[in-house]
Parts: sequence; structure tokens; C-alpha cells
Amino acid sequence: MAKVESFTLDHTKVLAPYVRSIGTEKGPQGDIISNFDLRLIQPNVSAIPTAGIHTIEHLLASLLRDRLPGVIDCSPFGCRTGFHLIMWGEPTAHDVAVALKASLEEIVSSIEWSDVQGTTAVSCGNYVDHSLFSAKEVSKHVLEKGISDDPFSRHVV
Repeated sequence: MAKVESFTLDHTKVLAPYVRSIGTEKGPQGDIISNFDLRLIQPNVSAIPTAGIHTIEHLLASLLRDRLPGVIDCSPFGCRTGFHLIMWGEPTAHDVAVALKASLEEIVSSIEWSDVQGTTAVSCGNYVDHSLFSAKEVSKHVLEKGISDDPFSRHVV
């Protein structure tokens, strides 16, 4: 089996919330794709409730695209402690952390239910499992702790 970098990370040594560059891959045409770990919750300590992480996912899908060129996908980790962010090019962890912070600030300060895309049976595979309240509470918690652009030391942006 192929080795997956994320499974070699010592999850007991990281200090969430943080943004971490997992790595880059070069395509056959020379295009670079970057993979980031957007860790909102300390691994093995807590997890984001399913409805909350689902709503954050739907919001980050657009909010990060508003702030970062080249976003391909932002998908939640199965452990519910954060997200993978896949992008074209090679942005820095700092740039991604700044965009994540601004996105979470917008969730807390001005997002209303009508702003959440993909909340109907037509547009979402589990449309009843959303919670804007939970998304706002998790976002507040992350912002209170501060988002670091280093997974092993607290270099808050």
C-alpha cells in the first residue's frame, strides 16, 4: 500500500488550530497541486459535531474561494478535527491561515442561514444534517485560540 503522509504525522505533537502544508504534487503538464491540513480542533481531544463540520464545509467551499485563487477542494477529515484544502500552485501556509481566519470571522460575524449553499435535498446528499449554530460556535472557539501557520509551535496569524 502507498504511504500516506497524513498518517505518518504524529498527531500527539501538533498544536491546533493550525494550517500545515502537507505537500505538493507535480502533474504531467508541470502543474503544481498543494495539499494543506486545516486543523481546527486538537486531534484525539475533541471533534467537531457532524452537523457543524458539514455546515463549515459548505461555507468554506465559497469563502475560501473568495479569498484564495486556485482552490480545488476543501473536504473534512473523517476524524472531524479539520479539513484538507487542495489548491493549484504553491501558496504558503501563512497565506492560507490568513484566508481561513478571515473566513471563520465572516462565519461568526455575518453569515446567516440563507447564506449557506447546498441545504436542500436537490443540492446536498444529507441536507438535514446541518447546524449553523454549531458552525458559529466552532468558529468562535478556533478564533479565540488563534490559528497558527506552524503545526508544532504557536505562530498565530
